Amino acid sequence: MKVKPIGKLDIIAKFEYTFFMRKLMPVLLFLLCTNVFAQKTAGGYTNADAATFKNMIAKNDGVLIDLRTPDETKKGIIKGAVEIDFLGKDFEANIEKLDKKKKYYLYCQGGGRSADAADYMVKHGFSSVVNLEKGYGSWVKQGFETTK
Repeated sequence: MKVKPIGKLDIIAKFEYTFFMRKLMPVLLFLLCTNVFAQKTAGGYTNADAATFKNMIAKNDGVLIDLRTPDETKKGIIKGAVEIDFLGKDFEANIEKLDKKKKYYLYCQGGGRSADAADYMVKHGFSSVVNLEKGYGSWVKQGFETTK
Protein backbone atom coordinates (compact mmCIF):
# COMPACT_ATOMS: atom_id res chain seq x y z
CA MET A 1 0.00 0.00 0.00
CA LYS A 2 1.30 3.38 -0.95
CA VAL A 3 1.34 6.15 1.71
CA LYS A 4 -0.23 9.41 0.61
CA PRO A 5 1.99 12.45 1.31
CA ILE A 6 0.55 15.11 3.59
CA GLY A 7 -0.10 18.38 1.81
CA LYS A 8 -0.33 21.91 3.17
CA LEU A 9 -4.13 21.77 3.30
CA ASP A 10 -4.03 18.56 5.36
CA ILE A 11 -1.69 20.19 7.88
CA ILE A 12 -3.90 23.29 8.13
CA ALA A 13 -7.03 21.16 8.58
CA LYS A 14 -5.34 19.10 11.30
CA PHE A 15 -4.18 22.28 13.08
CA GLU A 16 -7.67 23.79 12.95
CA TYR A 17 -9.23 20.60 14.30
CA THR A 18 -6.67 20.36 17.12
CA PHE A 19 -7.14 24.04 17.98
CA PHE A 20 -10.90 23.60 18.07
CA MET A 21 -10.77 20.49 20.26
CA ARG A 22 -8.23 21.88 22.74
CA LYS A 23 -9.25 25.52 22.98
CA LEU A 24 -12.81 26.05 21.87
CA MET A 25 -14.51 22.80 22.86
CA PRO A 26 -14.03 23.30 26.63
CA VAL A 27 -15.51 26.78 26.34
CA LEU A 28 -18.49 25.48 24.37
CA LEU A 29 -19.05 22.68 26.88
CA PHE A 30 -18.91 25.16 29.77
CA LEU A 31 -21.49 27.39 28.12
CA LEU A 32 -23.71 24.43 27.38
CA CYS A 33 -23.50 23.15 30.96
CA THR A 34 -24.15 26.60 32.39
CA ASN A 35 -27.22 26.90 30.21
CA VAL A 36 -28.43 23.43 31.20
CA PHE A 37 -27.94 23.76 34.95
CA ALA A 38 -29.08 27.36 35.41
CA GLN A 39 -32.26 27.92 33.47
CA LYS A 40 -34.77 30.72 33.44
CA THR A 41 -38.24 29.52 34.41
CA ALA A 42 -41.56 30.58 32.96
CA GLY A 43 -41.98 32.63 36.14
CA GLY A 44 -39.00 34.83 35.20
CA TYR A 45 -36.49 33.64 37.78
CA THR A 46 -33.53 31.29 37.36
CA ASN A 47 -33.30 27.78 38.80
CA ALA A 48 -29.79 26.52 39.55
CA ASP A 49 -28.46 23.19 40.80
CA ALA A 50 -26.24 23.23 43.91
CA ALA A 51 -22.90 23.37 42.07
CA THR A 52 -24.03 26.18 39.77
CA PHE A 53 -25.62 28.06 42.68
CA LYS A 54 -22.34 27.79 44.62
CA ASN A 55 -20.42 29.29 41.70
CA MET A 56 -22.99 32.05 41.30
CA ILE A 57 -22.96 33.16 44.96
CA ALA A 58 -19.15 33.06 44.98
CA LYS A 59 -19.24 36.13 42.71
CA ASN A 60 -20.63 38.19 45.64
CA ASP A 61 -22.87 40.11 43.28
CA GLY A 62 -26.12 39.70 45.17
CA VAL A 63 -27.91 38.94 48.44
CA LEU A 64 -28.21 35.35 49.69
CA ILE A 65 -31.50 34.66 51.48
CA ASP A 66 -32.36 31.60 53.58
CA LEU A 67 -36.16 31.19 53.61
CA ARG A 68 -36.36 28.36 56.13
CA THR A 69 -37.94 28.52 59.58
CA PRO A 70 -35.83 29.34 62.66
CA ASP A 71 -35.99 25.66 63.70
CA GLU A 72 -34.52 24.67 60.33
CA THR A 73 -31.79 27.31 60.34
CA LYS A 74 -30.57 26.16 63.78
CA LYS A 75 -29.16 23.10 62.01
CA GLY A 76 -27.00 25.27 59.75
CA ILE A 77 -27.10 27.83 56.96
CA ILE A 78 -25.05 28.74 53.92
CA LYS A 79 -22.41 31.25 55.05
CA GLY A 80 -23.46 34.85 54.48
CA ALA A 81 -27.19 34.17 54.20
CA VAL A 82 -29.81 36.58 55.51
CA GLU A 83 -32.70 34.78 57.19
CA ILE A 84 -36.27 35.58 56.16
CA ASP A 85 -38.82 32.98 57.25
CA PHE A 86 -41.07 32.24 54.26
CA LEU A 87 -43.73 30.88 56.63
CA GLY A 88 -43.50 33.88 58.96
CA LYS A 89 -46.34 36.38 59.15
CA ASP A 90 -44.01 39.21 58.09
CA PHE A 91 -42.57 37.48 55.00
CA GLU A 92 -44.16 39.81 52.43
CA ALA A 93 -43.30 42.94 54.43
CA ASN A 94 -39.66 41.82 54.71
CA ILE A 95 -39.46 41.14 50.96
CA GLU A 96 -40.98 44.53 50.11
CA LYS A 97 -38.21 46.25 52.12
CA LEU A 98 -35.56 44.82 49.76
CA ASP A 99 -34.01 46.78 46.87
CA LYS A 100 -35.71 45.49 43.71
CA LYS A 101 -32.67 46.35 41.57
CA LYS A 102 -30.33 43.95 43.39
CA LYS A 103 -29.76 40.28 42.57
CA TYR A 104 -31.15 37.72 45.04
CA TYR A 105 -30.14 34.12 45.62
CA LEU A 106 -32.86 32.16 47.43
CA TYR A 107 -32.96 28.79 49.11
CA CYS A 108 -35.14 26.80 51.48
CA GLN A 109 -34.93 23.17 52.61
CA GLY A 110 -36.16 21.43 49.45
CA GLY A 111 -36.60 24.14 46.82
CA GLY A 112 -40.38 24.57 46.95
CA ARG A 113 -40.72 27.58 49.24
CA SER A 114 -37.82 29.36 47.55
CA ALA A 115 -39.43 28.77 44.14
CA ASP A 116 -42.67 30.26 45.49
CA ALA A 117 -40.73 33.19 46.96
CA ALA A 118 -38.87 33.72 43.67
CA ASP A 119 -42.17 33.76 41.80
CA TYR A 120 -43.59 36.25 44.32
CA MET A 121 -40.53 38.50 44.00
CA VAL A 122 -40.61 38.54 40.18
CA LYS A 123 -44.34 39.34 40.22
CA HIS A 124 -43.56 42.26 42.57
CA GLY A 125 -40.90 43.85 40.38
CA PHE A 126 -37.63 42.13 41.33
CA SER A 127 -35.55 41.75 38.20
CA SER A 128 -32.90 39.20 39.15
CA VAL A 129 -33.78 36.18 41.29
CA VAL A 130 -32.05 32.79 41.45
CA ASN A 131 -33.56 29.74 43.19
CA LEU A 132 -31.48 26.84 44.53
CA GLU A 133 -33.21 23.80 43.05
CA LYS A 134 -33.75 21.06 45.63
CA GLY A 135 -32.72 23.55 48.32
CA TYR A 136 -30.39 23.34 51.27
CA GLY A 137 -30.70 19.57 51.26
CA SER A 138 -28.96 19.36 47.89
CA TRP A 139 -26.29 21.81 49.10
CA VAL A 140 -25.50 19.60 52.11
CA LYS A 141 -25.64 16.44 49.97
CA GLN A 142 -22.93 17.91 47.74
CA GLY A 143 -20.78 18.45 50.82
CA PHE A 144 -20.63 22.23 50.41
CA GLU A 145 -19.75 24.43 53.38
CA THR A 146 -22.37 25.40 55.94
CA THR A 147 -22.21 27.32 59.18
CA LYS A 148 -24.30 27.43 62.37
